[in-house]
Amino acid sequence: MASTTNSTTLLSTVDQGGGTAISVVHPDIILTHVFTRLDGPTLASAACSSSQMQALSTEEKLWRDICASTWPSIDHPRLRHVISSFPAGHRSFFSDSFPALDHRSKLKNSDRSSLPLELLSAVDVHYKGELVFSRVYEMETASEWFLWSPFLVDLLEQKESIQTPIRLLGEDQEWFKHLEENLTLSWIVIDPTQKRAANVSSRRPVSVQRHWLTGDIQLQFANIMAGDTASSEFVQCGVVVNCGGKEGGEMHLREVSLVMEDMEGKHLNGGDSLVILKEAMESGKRKKDRIGEEKKRFEEYVELKRESRERKRKRERALDMLCSLTGATLFVTFWYFILFR
Repeated sequence: MASTTNSTTLLSTVDQGGGTAISVVHPDIILTHVFTRLDGPTLASAACSSSQMQALSTEEKLWRDICASTWPSIDHPRLRHVISSFPAGHRSFFSDSFPALDHRSKLKNSDRSSLPLELLSAVDVHYKGELVFSRVYEMETASEWFLWSPFLVDLLEQKESIQTPIRLLGEDQEWFKHLEENLTLSWIVIDPTQKRAANVSSRRPVSVQRHWLTGDIQLQFANIMAGDTASSEFVQCGVVVNCGGKEGGEMHLREVSLVMEDMEGKHLNGGDSLVILKEAMESGKRKKDRIGEEKKRFEEYVELKRESRERKRKRERALDMLCSLTGATLFVTFWYFILFR
């Protein structure tokens, strides 16, 4: 943005008659006329320029406004209260939630004794930079029912449909590509007890296609994470968005849901999902992916799944053949003893 560029230029230490430009600017002016024009990454960079900038950049209101403009869903009474309890308030929350989560290292801790008792979700969908859907979801995670049932967070009721200003236009492939480039989704999971958060969405869709049964447009966002190597090397934290509507008309959101799947396509239960999400929030790296990198990573994961299924089929065929040979050998041996003893 232009204001960010101008403000960054102002923050540079340009020599002006033996002094630096920023050193003679009153802190209130920096706060109200410079820092308020910066986005999160630029403000974080400015904080590294000097001890004075670092001290000024810790102002809670700055980060609260940045977080609210980046993720409108967090402007919710419950979330405002939870985020205010983070170690550095909204600054900590921004550090946890931006940019994308990258957690593909082996799990360090699979202990279930300290799993979150509650999980909050803050979800925002933007089209061409404009907000089209925003929702907060609170989920109790301590019950036995949750821990052993398939993990699923469904933001919409069964027959709920959210109208959007997006108009369905063009041929399918052309429109699918348009959605890949212009529709973004943020899904931040928050542990209110441990004061940690992570954005588990791929931001842009990794797959757009027609649903084979309903004909709805189905967008898939995915974050590939480290799994429990005893059962699955990687797992897919996937967000599914189903959209309906007629060509030329407005697009409606009919499903926005989060699931966790292993490499065999099986849904993880709540307990296993919490172990992975907790580890991701605490140990996952936050890195900015280049456009297309998330989709490439997803396609590599799909190829790994295909190879894993092929290896499993080969093992099963080999086992079937071994069982058949064993059965035939026993049959021949049995009749040999019957006929020739």
